[in-house]
Amino acid sequence: MSNQAVNKTPNESPSAMNKFLNFIERTGNKIPDPALLFFWGLILVWVLSAVFSQFEFGLIHPVSGQAVEVNNLLTGEAFANFLATMVKNFTGFAPLGIVLVAMLGVGVAEASGFINTGLKKMLNVTPAKFITPVLILVAIVSHTAADAGYVLVIPLGGIIFHAAGRHPLAGIAAAFAGVSGGFAANFIPSGIDPLLAGFTQEAAQILDPEYVVNPLSNLFFTGLSSLLIVAIGWYITDRVIEPRLSQTPIDEDAEEAPDMGSFTELESKAFSRAGWAMMAGIAVLFLALIPETSPLRSPTGEITAFNAPVMQSIVPLIFILFVIPGVVYGRIAGTFKASDDVIKSMSATMSSMGSFMVMAFFIAQFLVAFTQSNLGTLLALSGAQLLQAMNLPGQVTIVGMILLTAFVNLLVGSASAKWALIGPIMVPMLMAVGISPELTQAAYRVGDSVSNIISPMMVFFPLVVVYMQRYVKSSGIGSLASMMMPYSIAMLIGWTVFLLIYWAIGIPLGIQAPYTYTM
Repeated sequence: MSNQAVNKTPNESPSAMNKFLNFIERTGNKIPDPALLFFWGLILVWVLSAVFSQFEFGLIHPVSGQAVEVNNLLTGEAFANFLATMVKNFTGFAPLGIVLVAMLGVGVAEASGFINTGLKKMLNVTPAKFITPVLILVAIVSHTAADAGYVLVIPLGGIIFHAAGRHPLAGIAAAFAGVSGGFAANFIPSGIDPLLAGFTQEAAQILDPEYVVNPLSNLFFTGLSSLLIVAIGWYITDRVIEPRLSQTPIDEDAEEAPDMGSFTELESKAFSRAGWAMMAGIAVLFLALIPETSPLRSPTGEITAFNAPVMQSIVPLIFILFVIPGVVYGRIAGTFKASDDVIKSMSATMSSMGSFMVMAFFIAQFLVAFTQSNLGTLLALSGAQLLQAMNLPGQVTIVGMILLTAFVNLLVGSASAKWALIGPIMVPMLMAVGISPELTQAAYRVGDSVSNIISPMMVFFPLVVVYMQRYVKSSGIGSLASMMMPYSIAMLIGWTVFLLIYWAIGIPLGIQAPYTYTM
Protein backbone atom coordinates (compact mmCIF):
# COMPACT_ATOMS: atom_id res chain seq x y z
CA MET A 1 0.00 0.00 0.00
CA SER A 2 1.26 3.43 -0.83
CA ASN A 3 2.44 5.66 1.98
CA GLN A 4 0.09 8.33 0.65
CA ALA A 5 -3.32 7.77 2.25
CA VAL A 6 -6.22 7.27 -0.10
CA ASN A 7 -8.83 10.02 0.16
CA LYS A 8 -12.24 8.47 -0.46
CA THR A 9 -14.26 11.59 0.22
CA PRO A 10 -14.74 13.76 -2.88
CA ASN A 11 -16.06 16.80 -0.99
CA GLU A 12 -13.67 19.57 -0.14
CA SER A 13 -13.74 21.69 3.00
CA PRO A 14 -14.90 25.29 2.56
CA SER A 15 -12.00 27.55 1.62
CA ALA A 16 -12.72 29.86 4.57
CA MET A 17 -12.48 26.92 6.97
CA ASN A 18 -9.26 25.72 5.34
CA LYS A 19 -7.71 29.17 5.63
CA PHE A 20 -8.69 29.40 9.28
CA LEU A 21 -7.32 25.94 10.11
CA ASN A 22 -4.14 26.51 8.12
CA PHE A 23 -3.57 29.72 10.07
CA ILE A 24 -3.97 27.84 13.36
CA GLU A 25 -1.61 25.11 12.19
CA ARG A 26 1.08 27.52 10.97
CA THR A 27 0.84 29.64 14.10
CA GLY A 28 0.73 26.67 16.44
CA ASN A 29 3.66 24.89 14.82
CA LYS A 30 5.81 27.99 15.29
CA ILE A 31 5.46 27.37 19.01
CA PRO A 32 8.56 25.59 20.38
CA ASP A 33 8.65 21.86 21.02
CA PRO A 34 6.01 20.96 23.65
CA ALA A 35 8.73 20.25 26.22
CA LEU A 36 10.18 23.75 25.72
CA LEU A 37 6.68 25.23 25.67
CA PHE A 38 6.00 23.94 29.16
CA PHE A 39 9.47 24.98 30.33
CA TRP A 40 8.79 28.58 29.31
CA GLY A 41 5.31 28.23 30.75
CA LEU A 42 6.91 27.33 34.06
CA ILE A 43 9.06 30.46 33.94
CA LEU A 44 6.00 32.58 33.10
CA VAL A 45 4.04 31.13 36.04
CA TRP A 46 6.91 31.97 38.39
CA VAL A 47 7.01 35.58 37.16
CA LEU A 48 3.22 36.05 37.23
CA SER A 49 3.01 34.55 40.69
CA ALA A 50 5.55 37.09 41.94
CA VAL A 51 3.61 39.98 40.36
CA PHE A 52 0.06 39.02 41.37
CA SER A 53 1.06 37.98 44.88
CA GLN A 54 1.36 41.70 45.65
CA PHE A 55 -2.40 42.26 45.21
CA GLU A 56 -5.58 41.33 47.07
CA PHE A 57 -8.57 40.23 44.98
CA GLY A 58 -11.36 39.90 47.53
CA LEU A 59 -12.31 36.39 46.38
CA ILE A 60 -13.26 33.64 48.84
CA HIS A 61 -12.47 30.01 48.06
CA PRO A 62 -15.82 28.16 48.08
CA VAL A 63 -14.38 25.03 49.72
CA SER A 64 -11.89 26.33 52.28
CA GLY A 65 -13.72 29.59 52.96
CA GLN A 66 -10.42 31.48 52.93
CA ALA A 67 -9.42 34.45 50.81
CA VAL A 68 -7.85 33.47 47.49
CA GLU A 69 -4.25 34.65 47.31
CA VAL A 70 -1.65 34.13 44.62
CA ASN A 71 1.43 32.45 46.07
CA ASN A 72 4.83 33.87 45.14
CA LEU A 73 6.94 31.04 43.71
CA LEU A 74 10.08 33.15 43.32
CA THR A 75 10.94 33.24 47.01
CA GLY A 76 13.97 31.31 48.27
CA GLU A 77 11.74 28.94 50.24
CA ALA A 78 9.50 28.21 47.25
CA PHE A 79 12.47 27.59 44.95
CA ALA A 80 14.11 25.27 47.48
CA ASN A 81 10.86 23.32 47.71
CA PHE A 82 10.71 23.13 43.90
CA LEU A 83 14.18 21.56 43.76
CA ALA A 84 13.37 19.16 46.58
CA THR A 85 10.17 17.91 44.90
CA MET A 86 11.24 17.94 41.24
CA VAL A 87 11.77 14.18 41.04
CA LYS A 88 8.56 13.50 42.96
CA ASN A 89 6.63 15.80 40.64
CA PHE A 90 7.87 13.81 37.64
CA THR A 91 7.34 10.31 39.03
CA GLY A 92 3.98 11.34 40.48
CA PHE A 93 2.69 12.69 37.14
CA ALA A 94 -0.32 10.40 36.70
CA PRO A 95 -0.35 10.08 32.89
CA LEU A 96 3.29 8.93 32.87
CA GLY A 97 2.63 5.68 34.72
CA ILE A 98 -0.71 5.14 32.99
CA VAL A 99 0.82 5.42 29.52
CA LEU A 100 3.97 3.40 30.15
CA VAL A 101 2.32 0.48 31.96
CA ALA A 102 -0.54 0.20 29.46
CA MET A 103 1.83 0.46 26.49
CA LEU A 104 3.92 -2.42 27.82
CA GLY A 105 0.94 -4.74 27.46
CA VAL A 106 -0.27 -3.25 24.18
CA GLY A 107 3.29 -3.48 22.80
CA VAL A 108 3.36 -7.23 23.39
CA ALA A 109 -0.02 -7.72 21.72
CA GLU A 110 1.03 -5.57 18.76
CA ALA A 111 4.46 -7.17 18.25
CA SER A 112 3.01 -10.67 18.40
CA GLY A 113 0.52 -9.92 15.61
CA PHE A 114 -2.57 -10.33 17.80
CA ILE A 115 -3.79 -6.77 17.23
CA ASN A 116 -3.03 -6.91 13.50
CA THR A 117 -5.08 -10.08 13.02
CA GLY A 118 -7.85 -8.66 15.19
CA LEU A 119 -8.01 -5.59 12.97
CA LYS A 120 -8.21 -7.76 9.86
CA LYS A 121 -11.19 -9.59 11.31
CA MET A 122 -12.86 -6.37 12.45
CA LEU A 123 -12.46 -4.69 9.04
CA ASN A 124 -13.82 -7.79 7.34
CA VAL A 125 -17.11 -7.51 9.23
CA THR A 126 -17.42 -3.70 9.50
CA PRO A 127 -18.66 -1.89 6.35
CA ALA A 128 -16.12 0.73 5.28
CA LYS A 129 -18.61 3.60 5.61
CA PHE A 130 -19.26 2.73 9.26
CA ILE A 131 -15.65 2.60 10.45
CA THR A 132 -15.75 6.22 11.64
CA PRO A 133 -18.91 6.02 13.81
CA VAL A 134 -17.91 2.65 15.25
CA LEU A 135 -14.49 4.04 16.25
CA ILE A 136 -16.06 7.13 17.89
CA LEU A 137 -18.60 4.97 19.72
CA VAL A 138 -15.86 2.72 21.10
CA ALA A 139 -13.93 5.84 22.14
CA ILE A 140 -16.96 7.14 24.06
CA VAL A 141 -17.55 3.83 25.84
CA SER A 142 -13.86 3.73 26.83
CA HIS A 143 -14.60 6.48 29.41
CA THR A 144 -15.89 3.72 31.66
CA ALA A 145 -12.32 2.43 31.93
CA ALA A 146 -10.88 5.73 33.21
CA ASP A 147 -8.04 6.91 30.91
CA ALA A 148 -7.78 3.71 28.90
CA GLY A 149 -9.02 5.42 25.75
CA TYR A 150 -6.00 7.71 25.57
CA VAL A 151 -3.48 4.88 25.53
CA LEU A 152 -5.51 2.28 23.66
CA VAL A 153 -8.29 3.64 21.45
CA ILE A 154 -6.55 6.75 20.03
CA PRO A 155 -3.45 4.98 18.63
CA LEU A 156 -5.66 2.15 17.37
CA GLY A 157 -7.73 4.76 15.55
CA GLY A 158 -4.67 5.67 13.51
CA ILE A 159 -3.87 2.02 12.80
CA ILE A 160 -7.45 1.19 11.77
CA PHE A 161 -7.73 4.11 9.34
CA HIS A 162 -4.26 3.42 7.92
CA ALA A 163 -5.17 -0.23 7.35
CA ALA A 164 -8.41 0.79 5.63
CA GLY A 165 -6.53 3.00 3.17
CA ARG A 166 -7.57 6.22 4.88
CA HIS A 167 -5.37 8.89 6.44
CA PRO A 168 -4.20 7.66 9.87
CA LEU A 169 -4.34 11.16 11.36
CA ALA A 170 -8.07 11.21 10.64
CA GLY A 171 -8.45 8.05 12.71
CA ILE A 172 -6.47 9.61 15.55
CA ALA A 173 -8.64 12.74 15.34
CA ALA A 174 -11.91 10.79 15.37
CA ALA A 175 -10.82 8.68 18.34
CA PHE A 176 -9.52 11.73 20.23
CA ALA A 177 -12.82 13.52 19.60
CA GLY A 178 -14.73 10.59 21.10
CA VAL A 179 -12.44 9.96 24.05
CA SER A 180 -11.82 13.56 25.09
CA GLY A 181 -14.22 15.87 23.25
CA GLY A 182 -17.11 13.59 24.17
CA PHE A 183 -15.90 13.06 27.71
CA ALA A 184 -19.33 13.87 29.19
CA ALA A 185 -21.13 11.49 26.82
CA ASN A 186 -21.54 7.84 27.72
CA PHE A 187 -24.22 5.16 27.83
CA ILE A 188 -22.58 3.54 30.83
CA PRO A 189 -22.07 5.15 34.27
CA SER A 190 -18.46 5.78 35.22
CA GLY A 191 -16.51 7.04 38.21
CA ILE A 192 -16.87 10.69 37.17
CA ASP A 193 -20.66 10.58 37.76
CA PRO A 194 -20.65 10.14 41.56
CA LEU A 195 -17.59 12.38 41.87
CA LEU A 196 -19.25 15.39 40.22
CA ALA A 197 -22.60 14.65 41.87
CA GLY A 198 -20.92 14.86 45.28
CA PHE A 199 -19.64 18.37 44.55
CA THR A 200 -23.03 19.37 43.09
CA GLN A 201 -24.85 18.18 46.21
CA GLU A 202 -22.52 20.12 48.51
CA ALA A 203 -23.06 23.25 46.43
CA ALA A 204 -26.86 22.77 46.39
CA GLN A 205 -26.94 22.37 50.17
CA ILE A 206 -25.62 25.88 50.54
CA LEU A 207 -29.17 26.97 49.62
CA ASP A 208 -31.11 23.87 50.69
CA PRO A 209 -29.41 21.71 53.38
CA GLU A 210 -31.78 18.80 52.58
CA TYR A 211 -31.04 18.65 48.86
CA VAL A 212 -29.76 15.31 47.53
CA VAL A 213 -28.21 14.76 44.09
CA ASN A 214 -28.38 11.27 42.63
CA PRO A 215 -25.04 10.12 41.14
CA LEU A 216 -26.96 9.09 38.00
CA SER A 217 -28.81 12.41 37.72
CA ASN A 218 -27.33 13.09 34.24
CA LEU A 219 -27.43 9.51 32.92
CA PHE A 220 -30.22 9.97 30.33
CA PHE A 221 -28.67 13.18 29.02
CA THR A 222 -25.16 11.74 28.72
CA GLY A 223 -26.55 8.62 27.03
CA LEU A 224 -28.45 10.57 24.37
CA SER A 225 -25.47 12.91 24.03
CA SER A 226 -23.45 9.89 22.89
CA LEU A 227 -25.56 9.69 19.73
CA LEU A 228 -25.04 13.41 19.13
CA ILE A 229 -21.26 13.16 19.55
CA VAL A 230 -21.07 10.16 17.21
CA ALA A 231 -23.07 12.07 14.56
CA ILE A 232 -20.97 15.26 14.89
CA GLY A 233 -17.70 13.34 14.94
CA TRP A 234 -18.70 11.25 11.93
CA TYR A 235 -19.60 14.30 9.83
CA ILE A 236 -16.54 16.35 10.81
CA THR A 237 -14.15 13.44 10.23
CA ASP A 238 -15.47 12.43 6.82
CA ARG A 239 -16.46 15.84 5.44
CA VAL A 240 -13.96 18.27 6.95
CA ILE A 241 -10.86 16.55 8.34
CA GLU A 242 -10.15 13.87 5.73
CA PRO A 243 -10.48 16.19 2.71
CA ARG A 244 -8.06 18.60 4.37
CA LEU A 245 -5.63 15.82 5.29
CA SER A 246 -5.49 14.73 1.64
CA GLN A 247 -2.92 17.52 1.29
CA THR A 248 -0.80 16.05 4.12
CA PRO A 249 1.41 13.20 2.86
CA ILE A 250 2.45 10.40 5.19
CA ASP A 251 6.21 10.27 5.72
CA GLU A 252 8.12 7.70 3.68
CA ASP A 253 9.67 6.21 6.83
CA ALA A 254 6.41 6.23 8.81
CA GLU A 255 4.96 3.10 10.32
CA GLU A 256 3.63 0.94 7.52
CA ALA A 257 -0.06 0.22 7.27
CA PRO A 258 -0.90 -3.29 8.51
CA ASP A 259 -1.48 -5.80 5.76
CA MET A 260 -5.23 -6.24 5.77
CA GLY A 261 -5.24 -9.07 3.29
CA SER A 262 -6.42 -12.56 4.12
CA PHE A 263 -5.00 -14.25 7.20
CA THR A 264 -3.52 -17.73 7.24
CA GLU A 265 -5.06 -20.72 8.96
CA LEU A 266 -2.29 -20.57 11.59
CA GLU A 267 -3.00 -16.86 12.27
CA SER A 268 -6.71 -17.58 12.59
CA LYS A 269 -6.03 -20.46 15.01
CA ALA A 270 -3.62 -18.32 17.05
CA PHE A 271 -6.11 -15.47 17.23
CA SER A 272 -8.90 -17.80 18.31
CA ARG A 273 -6.79 -19.28 21.12
CA ALA A 274 -5.57 -15.85 22.18
CA GLY A 275 -9.11 -14.50 22.14
CA TRP A 276 -10.28 -17.31 24.38
CA ALA A 277 -7.37 -16.56 26.73
CA MET A 278 -8.45 -12.92 26.90
CA MET A 279 -12.09 -13.89 27.48
CA ALA A 280 -11.03 -16.26 30.24
CA GLY A 281 -9.18 -13.41 31.94
CA ILE A 282 -12.26 -11.16 31.66
CA ALA A 283 -14.47 -13.96 33.00
CA VAL A 284 -12.22 -14.42 36.04
CA LEU A 285 -12.37 -10.67 36.69
CA PHE A 286 -16.17 -10.68 36.33
CA LEU A 287 -16.53 -13.58 38.76
CA ALA A 288 -14.26 -11.84 41.25
CA LEU A 289 -16.52 -8.76 41.13
CA ILE A 290 -19.81 -10.59 41.72
CA PRO A 291 -19.66 -10.94 45.54
CA GLU A 292 -20.78 -7.75 47.31
CA THR A 293 -17.85 -8.25 49.67
CA SER A 294 -15.35 -8.53 46.83
CA PRO A 295 -12.03 -6.84 47.67
CA LEU A 296 -12.18 -5.28 44.21
CA ARG A 297 -15.26 -3.25 45.18
CA SER A 298 -15.31 -0.04 47.20
CA PRO A 299 -15.94 -0.25 50.98
CA THR A 300 -19.62 0.50 50.26
CA GLY A 301 -19.85 -2.30 47.68
CA GLU A 302 -19.76 -0.14 44.53
CA ILE A 303 -17.86 -1.17 41.41
CA THR A 304 -17.63 2.13 39.52
CA ALA A 305 -16.72 4.35 42.50
CA PHE A 306 -13.33 6.08 42.20
CA ASN A 307 -12.11 4.42 45.41
CA ALA A 308 -13.03 0.93 44.19
CA PRO A 309 -9.79 -1.08 43.71
CA VAL A 310 -11.04 -2.35 40.34
CA MET A 311 -11.34 1.23 39.03
CA GLN A 312 -7.87 2.04 40.36
CA SER A 313 -6.54 -1.09 38.64
CA ILE A 314 -7.79 -0.36 35.12
CA VAL A 315 -4.30 0.22 33.69
CA PRO A 316 -2.74 -2.91 35.25
CA LEU A 317 -5.76 -4.87 34.00
CA ILE A 318 -5.18 -3.52 30.47
CA PHE A 319 -1.56 -4.65 30.79
CA ILE A 320 -2.54 -8.16 31.87
CA LEU A 321 -5.44 -8.55 29.43
CA PHE A 322 -3.17 -7.68 26.48
CA VAL A 323 -0.03 -9.50 27.59
CA ILE A 324 -1.85 -12.83 28.01
CA PRO A 325 -3.38 -13.03 24.50
CA GLY A 326 -0.25 -11.45 23.03
CA VAL A 327 1.96 -14.20 24.44
CA VAL A 328 -0.52 -16.95 23.50
CA TYR A 329 -0.83 -15.63 19.94
CA GLY A 330 2.92 -15.16 19.57
CA ARG A 331 3.77 -18.71 20.68
CA ILE A 332 1.14 -20.35 18.44
CA ALA A 333 1.82 -18.14 15.40
CA GLY A 334 5.58 -18.41 15.86
CA THR A 335 6.26 -14.67 16.24
CA PHE A 336 7.48 -15.31 19.79
CA LYS A 337 9.93 -18.20 19.75
CA ALA A 338 11.41 -17.58 23.19
CA SER A 339 10.52 -15.67 26.34
CA ASP A 340 13.17 -13.10 25.44
CA ASP A 341 11.06 -12.06 22.46
CA VAL A 342 8.32 -10.86 24.82
CA ILE A 343 10.78 -8.69 26.73
CA LYS A 344 12.25 -7.35 23.48
CA SER A 345 8.77 -6.31 22.32
CA MET A 346 8.29 -4.37 25.58
CA SER A 347 11.69 -2.71 25.16
CA ALA A 348 10.87 -1.70 21.59
CA THR A 349 7.63 -0.10 22.77
CA MET A 350 9.41 1.86 25.51
CA SER A 351 12.01 3.14 23.06
CA SER A 352 9.24 4.79 21.06
CA MET A 353 7.99 6.63 24.16
CA GLY A 354 11.18 8.60 24.81
CA SER A 355 9.89 11.93 23.53
CA PHE A 356 6.74 11.59 25.61
CA MET A 357 8.75 10.98 28.79
CA VAL A 358 10.81 14.13 28.15
CA MET A 359 7.61 16.13 27.65
CA ALA A 360 6.08 14.58 30.74
CA PHE A 361 8.98 15.83 32.88
CA PHE A 362 8.39 19.47 31.95
CA ILE A 363 4.59 19.18 31.96
CA ALA A 364 4.67 17.77 35.48
CA GLN A 365 6.81 20.66 36.79
CA PHE A 366 4.59 23.25 35.08
CA LEU A 367 1.30 21.81 36.36
CA VAL A 368 2.55 21.61 39.95
CA ALA A 369 3.76 25.22 39.83
CA PHE A 370 0.53 26.43 38.20
CA THR A 371 -1.52 24.71 40.91
CA GLN A 372 0.64 26.00 43.77
CA SER A 373 0.50 29.56 42.44
CA ASN A 374 -3.34 29.67 42.64
CA LEU A 375 -3.47 31.51 39.29
CA GLY A 376 -5.96 29.01 37.85
CA THR A 377 -8.19 29.30 40.92
CA LEU A 378 -8.11 33.10 40.64
CA LEU A 379 -9.16 33.04 36.97
CA ALA A 380 -11.92 30.46 37.52
CA LEU A 381 -13.52 32.28 40.43
CA SER A 382 -13.22 35.67 38.74
CA GLY A 383 -15.04 34.35 35.68
CA ALA A 384 -17.79 32.72 37.77
CA GLN A 385 -18.40 35.89 39.76
CA LEU A 386 -18.50 37.98 36.59
CA LEU A 387 -21.16 35.68 35.15
CA GLN A 388 -23.09 35.89 38.41
CA ALA A 389 -22.94 39.69 38.44
CA MET A 390 -24.35 39.90 34.89
CA ASN A 391 -27.66 38.40 36.14
CA LEU A 392 -28.72 37.12 32.71
CA PRO A 393 -31.88 35.12 31.82
CA GLY A 394 -31.75 31.40 32.54
CA GLN A 395 -31.07 30.18 29.00
CA VAL A 396 -28.40 32.83 28.43
CA THR A 397 -26.81 32.02 31.79
CA ILE A 398 -26.61 28.33 30.85
CA VAL A 399 -24.89 29.24 27.58
CA GLY A 400 -22.59 31.62 29.45
CA MET A 401 -21.70 28.89 31.92
CA ILE A 402 -20.84 26.47 29.13
CA LEU A 403 -18.57 29.09 27.55
CA LEU A 404 -16.99 29.95 30.93
CA THR A 405 -16.29 26.29 31.67
CA ALA A 406 -14.83 25.72 28.20
CA PHE A 407 -12.49 28.67 28.74
CA VAL A 408 -11.46 27.69 32.28
CA ASN A 409 -10.84 24.17 30.96
CA LEU A 410 -7.98 25.61 28.91
CA LEU A 411 -6.31 26.59 32.20
CA VAL A 412 -7.44 23.99 34.76
CA GLY A 413 -7.48 20.43 33.45
CA SER A 414 -9.12 18.45 36.26
CA ALA A 415 -12.91 18.15 35.88
CA SER A 416 -13.47 17.77 39.61
CA ALA A 417 -11.12 20.64 40.53
CA LYS A 418 -12.94 23.04 38.21
CA TRP A 419 -16.34 22.00 39.52
CA ALA A 420 -15.17 22.38 43.12
CA LEU A 421 -14.36 26.01 42.27
CA ILE A 422 -17.27 26.94 40.00
CA GLY A 423 -20.05 24.77 41.44
CA PRO A 424 -20.50 26.48 44.82
CA ILE A 425 -21.07 29.80 43.02
CA MET A 426 -23.15 28.68 40.03
CA VAL A 427 -25.36 25.97 41.57
CA PRO A 428 -27.00 28.10 44.33
CA MET A 429 -27.23 31.10 42.01
CA LEU A 430 -29.17 29.13 39.38
CA MET A 431 -31.27 27.31 41.97
CA ALA A 432 -32.53 30.71 43.11
CA VAL A 433 -33.96 31.34 39.63
CA GLY A 434 -35.54 27.89 39.26
CA ILE A 435 -32.73 25.98 37.50
CA SER A 436 -31.94 22.67 39.15
CA PRO A 437 -28.42 21.62 40.23
CA GLU A 438 -28.69 18.66 37.86
CA LEU A 439 -29.17 20.95 34.88
CA THR A 440 -26.33 23.20 36.02
CA GLN A 441 -24.11 20.13 36.33
CA ALA A 442 -25.09 18.99 32.81
CA ALA A 443 -24.16 22.42 31.42
CA TYR A 444 -20.84 22.24 33.23
CA ARG A 445 -20.11 18.81 31.78
CA VAL A 446 -20.75 20.04 28.24
CA GLY A 447 -18.33 22.96 28.66
CA ASP A 448 -15.78 20.72 30.37
CA SER A 449 -15.70 18.35 27.37
CA VAL A 450 -15.71 20.46 24.24
CA SER A 451 -12.41 22.32 24.80
CA ASN A 452 -10.41 19.29 25.99
CA ILE A 453 -9.31 18.51 22.45
CA ILE A 454 -7.76 21.94 21.78
CA SER A 455 -6.12 22.54 25.15
CA PRO A 456 -2.35 21.95 25.50
CA MET A 457 -3.04 22.00 29.27
CA MET A 458 -4.88 18.68 28.91
CA VAL A 459 -2.31 16.21 30.22
CA PHE A 460 -2.72 13.72 27.37
CA PHE A 461 -2.56 16.37 24.63
CA PRO A 462 1.21 15.97 24.02
CA LEU A 463 0.76 12.19 23.89
CA VAL A 464 -1.65 12.55 20.97
CA VAL A 465 1.01 14.66 19.20
CA VAL A 466 3.40 11.71 19.66
CA TYR A 467 0.83 9.38 18.06
CA MET A 468 0.56 11.76 15.08
CA GLN A 469 4.35 11.88 14.67
CA ARG A 470 4.35 8.14 13.94
CA TYR A 471 2.91 9.02 10.54
CA VAL A 472 3.74 12.70 9.95
CA LYS A 473 6.90 13.57 11.82
CA SER A 474 6.44 17.32 11.33
CA SER A 475 3.25 17.23 13.40
CA GLY A 476 3.18 19.60 16.35
CA ILE A 477 0.80 21.26 18.76
CA GLY A 478 -0.48 23.50 15.95
CA SER A 479 -1.19 20.49 13.74
CA LEU A 480 -3.25 18.81 16.45
CA ALA A 481 -5.06 22.01 17.50
CA SER A 482 -6.01 22.85 13.90
CA MET A 483 -7.15 19.28 13.27
CA MET A 484 -9.35 19.24 16.38
CA MET A 485 -10.73 22.80 16.14
CA PRO A 486 -13.67 21.86 13.84
CA TYR A 487 -14.71 19.14 16.30
CA SER A 488 -14.50 21.56 19.23
CA ILE A 489 -16.56 24.28 17.52
CA ALA A 490 -19.17 21.84 16.20
CA MET A 491 -19.52 20.11 19.57
CA LEU A 492 -19.75 23.43 21.43
CA ILE A 493 -22.57 24.68 19.20
CA GLY A 494 -24.37 21.38 18.68
CA TRP A 495 -24.19 20.19 22.28
CA THR A 496 -25.28 23.58 23.67
CA VAL A 497 -28.30 23.69 21.37
CA PHE A 498 -29.06 20.07 22.24
CA LEU A 499 -29.05 20.85 25.98
CA LEU A 500 -31.32 23.89 25.52
CA ILE A 501 -33.81 21.84 23.45
CA TYR A 502 -33.59 19.00 25.96
CA TRP A 503 -34.39 21.48 28.75
CA ALA A 504 -37.24 23.12 26.83
CA ILE A 505 -38.92 19.78 26.10
CA GLY A 506 -38.58 18.77 29.75
CA ILE A 507 -37.00 15.34 29.26
CA PRO A 508 -35.53 14.03 32.55
CA LEU A 509 -31.77 14.44 32.70
CA GLY A 510 -31.37 11.20 34.57
CA ILE A 511 -32.53 9.51 37.75
CA GLN A 512 -33.92 12.69 39.23
CA ALA A 513 -33.47 14.18 42.68
CA PRO A 514 -36.29 15.95 44.62
CA TYR A 515 -36.44 19.16 42.56
CA THR A 516 -37.37 19.55 38.93
CA TYR A 517 -35.88 22.07 36.57
CA THR A 518 -38.18 24.70 35.12
CA MET A 519 -38.08 27.33 32.40
